[in-house]
Amino acid sequence: MKQLARFVKERRKAVGLTQEEFAERAGVALTVVRKIEQGKTNLNLEKVDRVLQMFGHQLAPVPCKDLEE
Repeated sequence: MKQLARFVKERRKAVGLTQEEFAERAGVALTVVRKIEQGKTNLNLEKVDRVLQMFGHQLAPVPCKDLEE
């Protein structure tokens, strides 16, 4: 989750958006963006996918061994 948090926060800041502005554009609640950027683990995956789509990415299965690297 730390990688996801870092990725979203860095990308959001790179495009110059506040959390509120980003949430609005992504079509999710501000709390969703905050939870993602805080590295929370109890996230709605559909909403996480919406956030990732803003950067041209999507959720996909990853083998556990790849997560350890």
